[in-house]
Amino acid sequence: MTSNRPYLIRAIYEWIVDNGMTPHLLVFADHPGVAVPRQYVEDGKIVLNISPIAVRGLVIGNDEITFSGRFGGTPMDVVVPVGQAGAIYARENGKGMVFAPEEPGGPEPDGPSPDQDHDSDTPPARKGDRSHLRVVK
Repeated sequence: MTSNRPYLIRAIYEWIVDNGMTPHLLVFADHPGVAVPRQYVEDGKIVLNISPIAVRGLVIGNDEITFSGRFGGTPMDVVVPVGQAGAIYARENGKGMVFAPEEPGGPEPDGPSPDQDHDSDTPPARKGDRSHLRVVK
């Protein structure tokens, strides 16, 4: 299956905007393919205001998030691979969703291991398999 991250980001974005709040996107900026204003990156991360009045041409695609924005009065096209989106949340109350960083190339496929019985109805367990989602209150 494909990653559910872009679907969750789109849903949380819409929920935040529908509730009259300001969506912010936390980005892991020190990864290939990320194009953000480097002067605002701190500790390898940047928080971007992606509200409809702050950006133009926002597209939350399955592979990347793109938009145009102004940073210190200078226009810039921003590109964020979806796997480098660390969180989407409302500025006003912090409600949203947090994600673990993905390595470039995306998540591992969820197929059965070669030594697994393929007739089993239970999905294969992988070493270190645990949820990367955290509860945000």
